[in-house]
Amino acid sequence: MSRKFDFYVVPTPIGNIQDITLRAIEILKEVDFIACEDTRTTQKLLNHYDIKTKCVSYHKYNERERVEFFLNELKAGKSIALVSDAGTPMICDPGGVIIEELIKAGFTITSLPGACAVTTFLSQIPRCGEEFTFIGFIPRSEKQIEDTVKKHTGENLVFYDSPERILKTLNVIQKVRKDAKVSLGRELTKLFEEIVTGSCSEIIEHFKEGIKGEIVCMVYAEENAEDTELEFKIRELKSKGFRDKEVAIILSTLFNLNKNEIYQKILSLTGFKK
Repeated sequence: MSRKFDFYVVPTPIGNIQDITLRAIEILKEVDFIACEDTRTTQKLLNHYDIKTKCVSYHKYNERERVEFFLNELKAGKSIALVSDAGTPMICDPGGVIIEELIKAGFTITSLPGACAVTTFLSQIPRCGEEFTFIGFIPRSEKQIEDTVKKHTGENLVFYDSPERILKTLNVIQKVRKDAKVSLGRELTKLFEEIVTGSCSEIIEHFKEGIKGEIVCMVYAEENAEDTELEFKIRELKSKGFRDKEVAIILSTLFNLNKNEIYQKILSLTGFKK
C-alpha cells in the first residue's frame, strides 16, 4: 500500500491517451479534486478512464489567487492532484507558485513519474553523452534566438517551439551556426509522430510544405566550441560597458582561463582592436 500525500503532481499523456500509469489513474480517482490548466482538456482524459473527480482550473493567470483556496482545502483534510494539459506539470507549465507555498506550509508533496516530451524525444535521437541544456520555449525575437544559440554553442540545446515559428527559428539558427546539426520531433506519441535529424537547411527543406504539431528540438553542441563561447562572453561584457582589461580579469577569474590569452582574444575581435 502506497503512502498517502496531501498534494500529488500527476503527469498526463502528451498525445497518446494510453500513456498514463495505473497509479496516476488511481490517484486521480482518489483525490478530492484535480487542479488543471484547462478543465475541458482534462475532462476528456477523465471521461476516458471513468474518473469522476471534480476539476478546478489552475493556470498561469490565476496561480496566486488559487493558493489560498488550495491551502484552506488542504487544512480541511482534502487531497489535491495537479495536472497540466499534457505531460509533466512544472515542465514549462504552471505549478511553481503553489509548490513553494505548500512547502512553506508543511504539506506533503509527491510527483508521479510519467510522460514528458523532453525525455520522450531525447530517448530516440542520436547523441553522445548525457548532458543537455533545456530552456523551455525558445525566445521569439531574432536577436534573443541568436544570443541563446551563441550562449549554448558548446552544449546540446533542447527547446520547445510552435509549428508557426519553428521554421523561422531554424533560419535564425542557421545564420548563427551555418553547419549546426539539429534534431526535430513533432507529434510525439501520436499517429503522425516524426523525428528528423540533419542540418537546418535540410530540415527546412523537409518541411517546406508546412509543419504541424507540438515541436521539441535539439541543436547539437559544436565541437571545439570554446572560442565561440568565449567570444560571446567577451561581447556580452563589452556591451555592458566593461573595459578590455576588466573583461579579461572577470573571465579569467570566473572560468579559470589565462588572463593574457583572453586579453589578446579581445584585441583580435572585430570592433575591439586598439
